[in-house]
Amino acid sequence: MFKWILLTLIPIFSFALEISIDSAKDNFIKYSTLHLNDQSKFTCKALQNEFEETKEIVCAFSKRSSKDVKHLEDEFFKVNTFIQNGTFFLSIKPKHKMKLYANIFDLTEESTLFTAEVSLSNSWIVIGYKEKFPLVKKDQRSDLAINFPFYMEQDKLPYVGSLDIKGNPVSIKRVEDVSEYIKVKEYFEQKDYERCLDITNDILKKYPNTLFKAELLYYKIKIYAKLKDYDNVIANAKIFLREYSADENVAEVLSLIAHGYSKIGLSSDSDYFFDRLFSEHAGNKYAQYGFIYKGEALEESGGASQAEKFYKRALYETKDVDVAVDAAYHLSNLVFQESPKESSKYLDKILKVKPEFFKEDLKASLELVKELFEAGEYQSAADIDSALFDAINPTYDEYEEVLAHKGLYLAHTTEKRAALDALNSYMKKFPDGDYLREVELAKDQLFFDVDDMNSSVKLAEFNKLIEEYQNDSIGSKALYEKAKLLNTLGKYAQVLNLKSKLLALDQTTYTEVPSVIETAAIGAMQESLEKKNCEEVLIISSEHNVTLSSKWDDSVYECAMIGGDYQLAKKMTVKNIDTKDAKEKEKWLFRYIKVDFATGNYLDVLQAAKDLTALIELDNDKKYLEVYRILFDTYNRLEKQDQMIDAIVKVEEVFKDSYKDIDRYANMVAVGVAKKDDNMVIKYGKKIYDLQKRTSSHAQTPYIEFSLYQAYMNKDNYENALEVIKSLDDVKLSTSDRARQKYLLGSVYSKLWKDSEAQKAYDEAIAADKNSAWAKLAQSAKNI
Repeated sequence: MFKWILLTLIPIFSFALEISIDSAKDNFIKYSTLHLNDQSKFTCKALQNEFEETKEIVCAFSKRSSKDVKHLEDEFFKVNTFIQNGTFFLSIKPKHKMKLYANIFDLTEESTLFTAEVSLSNSWIVIGYKEKFPLVKKDQRSDLAINFPFYMEQDKLPYVGSLDIKGNPVSIKRVEDVSEYIKVKEYFEQKDYERCLDITNDILKKYPNTLFKAELLYYKIKIYAKLKDYDNVIANAKIFLREYSADENVAEVLSLIAHGYSKIGLSSDSDYFFDRLFSEHAGNKYAQYGFIYKGEALEESGGASQAEKFYKRALYETKDVDVAVDAAYHLSNLVFQESPKESSKYLDKILKVKPEFFKEDLKASLELVKELFEAGEYQSAADIDSALFDAINPTYDEYEEVLAHKGLYLAHTTEKRAALDALNSYMKKFPDGDYLREVELAKDQLFFDVDDMNSSVKLAEFNKLIEEYQNDSIGSKALYEKAKLLNTLGKYAQVLNLKSKLLALDQTTYTEVPSVIETAAIGAMQESLEKKNCEEVLIISSEHNVTLSSKWDDSVYECAMIGGDYQLAKKMTVKNIDTKDAKEKEKWLFRYIKVDFATGNYLDVLQAAKDLTALIELDNDKKYLEVYRILFDTYNRLEKQDQMIDAIVKVEEVFKDSYKDIDRYANMVAVGVAKKDDNMVIKYGKKIYDLQKRTSSHAQTPYIEFSLYQAYMNKDNYENALEVIKSLDDVKLSTSDRARQKYLLGSVYSKLWKDSEAQKAYDEAIAADKNSAWAKLAQSAKNI
């Protein structure tokens, strides 16, 4: 990406980079310029996308700046630095659009200008803009046209450098105020107005010539407005309007100063600024806010009908949601006393576009819903309360009140089900709540409004009766009927959770309690089996004496084996092992063998394996051939070496040379070693050696190589012994095993009369672990 930049660089022996960002307006359209200047020439390149729009500008320098360049950002640019391959880079990314130009002409020294493409310059300028490129009119011209230089001898312009908003020269070499300005914006967004004001004043004091002076004064005005310090709003707004009359925030400042004057009772001054706002900024968002402020002033002075007109202008002329919501809220308050129904219509408009608005002043909203409810506007009261409930969480002090009123207000609407849910939620969350008696009364009344055939209502009523009539026959009957209904609904787990309470009922009266619990246990176990939730299956099995139909035996067995419940698994196998179906018998015999092997009942394994292998050989079924491996493993655990020899032959015959049998072959090597049968060691050791070599694994290394080596040596097969022991050269071993390997390597070299190789191997054995027995043997061999 940066190759083109590096190729154009020349050595730079001093690096004093200056960066400045200026903003201005061209025909009331704001744009920004970023100036880059250095004593030595450097290169910048604009990187474009497929639409020929500049997506990034990268400048490269062969020396790092003597002063750290922090992250810079304004409305049009983001500037960052980074180092790559020892080269210092500056990256500029646009927020809208931008263009790059090289400043190769100094208007204070030169009088001739012309268009030129250069790759190196002491100064570059980046112009950031939104849509229309400022200052320059671009005309189409023929490719054949001549590009004449432009001469300025008669009208040479004076040069003073960068200018501030008043036209005074400035030299911008520091950007410390940028981070402070960003904090002002952050604190304002966080509504920490006191801290925001302190930082703003500090910046203006520390940096009296800051480029952000207009923005900081603008924020001071807004902060004072939020703090309702209208005298300071007016004082600062006057300064702003005098010094920054072309600023984009003038409309908002006009609205705030007009509002400020109206709040301190100076209506004539207020009207002057309202008139300016409405005439100079018609259609502007803040002119529409001005309608609201004007309406407030009229309402406070008794002009309600005129106030309504201004509120409606704000509501129906704006396209801004916040303005519309604010206007609708003012209208709602204005007409409430005369027409609560009309007031509700305005509130409904707010609920449709910005329901979270009511959370902004929670206390006022709670008073509002109470007034609506008392005025008979139950739906609006319920809707606003529901919106408040959705906007807050249990950490709010008002949470209990909002939840209670949600149910109480909904109970007076057609949304009976939602009301019941809210009331139940309140009773669960606040069993000793301040509104409990009201909630209980409302819920009792709702029971007759909601269809009593609905199961959820029945369950809710049962819960109520159980709660209200504990230790009473009514409560007992409710509990019993609830359990039966839950079984009907398939909510078996909930019934099992009630088991202890059900068993505590009078069994002479409720004779079917055991049957109810058994039905729930069976249903819950079957559900868990269908979902393969084996943990739950085993819990139910251990807590309840459940007998399922035979169709569930396979699933129960599988869950039992997964969960290690071998007693349950054995129960399933014993139940099915005597089946007359040959295929089923094979399956359950195999499972029986697996359970007995897992539990160490090896003699039962041998007997069952004898029956299963006979069936397999009779019908040539290959499904349960794994039994031969289990049979071998059983003999191994019983340490029956002769039977192991017979069993491994069958394993080899059935599974050929499978890697899964590598441990079994290793067991046979051990048998061969124990019996001093070199042929057996070589046979199975070679199998393992070849399997590991084929799969690039070393599961049995170095045991198998050492054993195979010794067997070959015993049979004077020195070449094969050499191959095996040398194969360990590329395998990671412990120092002791490495010493052993090198000693054995030296020994076989000696047998092959390769004395120099033998001496080298002995030296390597000593070097591997000089304190080991193998090193000592190697030393002795060397001395010989």
